[in-house]
Parts: sequence; structure tokens; C-alpha cells
Amino acid sequence: MRLIALTALTMVAFAANSVLNRMAIVDGGMDAFVFAVVRLLAGALLLAALMLWQRKSFEVSALRNPAGVVSLLVYLFGFSLAYRVLPSGVGALLLFGMVQVTMFGAAVLGREVIPMTRWAGTGFAFLGLCWMLWPQPGVQTPFLAMSAMLIAGIGWGVYSLAGRGAKDPVQATALNFIFAAPVGLVMLLILPVNTDAYTANGVALAILSGAVTSGLGYALWYRILPTLGATRAAVAQLTVPVIATLGGVAFLSEAVTLQFGISSILVLGGVGLAILRK
Repeated sequence: MRLIALTALTMVAFAANSVLNRMAIVDGGMDAFVFAVVRLLAGALLLAALMLWQRKSFEVSALRNPAGVVSLLVYLFGFSLAYRVLPSGVGALLLFGMVQVTMFGAAVLGREVIPMTRWAGTGFAFLGLCWMLWPQPGVQTPFLAMSAMLIAGIGWGVYSLAGRGAKDPVQATALNFIFAAPVGLVMLLILPVNTDAYTANGVALAILSGAVTSGLGYALWYRILPTLGATRAAVAQLTVPVIATLGGVAFLSEAVTLQFGISSILVLGGVGLAILRK
């Protein structure tokens, strides 16, 4: 039960990132890339302070796998770029649908033993995702935003896989953020960024997203990943689109449809089947 509770708390943090990102970029008028960098810096500063408090090492040699840094940057920038257009739930759906494919594929390639119930549960959950993505008549498809989110999904899938071997979740997460932060600042000089497009509210939301729901949330994620395993971790994250959509309804007045309701039943039912040991 403790693992389930920690996993649920982590999924809520992940969903909150979608809602906070949309609130800052759409309602707060913040530039997507500036939001991503402020989020990254906030996470790096909080985690660095936490490491100092716990007297942990900042040695470069502790960063054994650079894939964590690269994949974190790919995820953050693709995530923010996509949310200039996509609703909270749809963005989270695309993100974690691709995470599902990435992590489940890695588990198969790594010859991880996958029970039939987990295959069946994943199938039901993925069917729910496909149902949510089914195009509606008269609705234009934002291919650029969707592609950015799919790339972000690959980034987050790789980031999650890299974290499975972390001996110290706080240190691993902190070093990923700390080493990614200067790269993010350099990218602001290269990318087409509107540095004037920011508000106090947008900055506050970016700091909240970076420090709490990203920095602390990702440290918790790295802590429970070794117990979950690749396939159960992938399936658990399929609950995030449902939670993010509910958050979008509550905070951004996004609509809920019958299509969403049916999809949610399939996703949550599939997750329940796949994530439980018995």
C-alpha cells in the first residue's frame, strides 16, 4: 500500500506540471522556453539546497549517466513548446503514451519478465489512450505541438529508465538538474525566445513547477522506480492524462467529454490490472 500511495502522489505531481505549464504559458502569457529554463533553475536550486542540508556530494563523477541530463532537457523544452497549443489532458496523454511505448519497449529489449496480466492491462490502457486521441470531425490537428510532446515523451521515458539504477534518488535528481541548468541558459541564446514575455504570475508558477512538482517529485520518482520496474512504471504513468484533464477542468475551464470518460475507464482499469502484483 505504501508503494501505491507514493506512486499516486508522484503521478499527481506529474499531472500538476501539465496544469501549471498551461496556466503560465496560456493564461500568464509566458514564453514557453523561458518557462522551461525558470522551471529548471528552480529545481536545481532547491535540490542543491537539499543536498547541502543532507551533506551529499556534488562530485562530477557522481553523474555516471549523462543520459539523465540530456533526456531531462529534451523533455522540458519539448513539454513547454507543446503546451503553447495543447490542452492539459491531451498533452499529458501524448507524453505518457510515448513514455509507455519507450519504457515498455526497453523492458522487452532488456528481456524483463512481463506477466500476461501486465500485457493485458497495458493493452487496455493503451486502447484508452488511442480512444482519447481519435480525431474529431471539424477539429484541426496541431502536428507541430503534438510532435514536440511525443519527443518530450521519449525524453521522459529515457530519463525514467536512467533513474532505475540510482543509488541515491535525491543526489541523482539534483545532479541532473544542476548540470542541465547551464545548458538550458545557453539554449535561451540559441532558440527563438521572447524574453519580454513573462509575468510575475508566470514566473511564480514556473518556480512552483520546478521546485516542488518537478524537483521533489522527480526525486520521489527515482526513489520508487527500482521497486516498480520499467513496465509497471510505464503503465502507472498512464493515469497522469486523466488527472491532468481533471486539473484542466478545475483550473483552466477545459471541457470533459463522453470520449474522455470512456477513455478514463479503460486507462484506469488497465493500470489497475497491470500494476498490481496479484
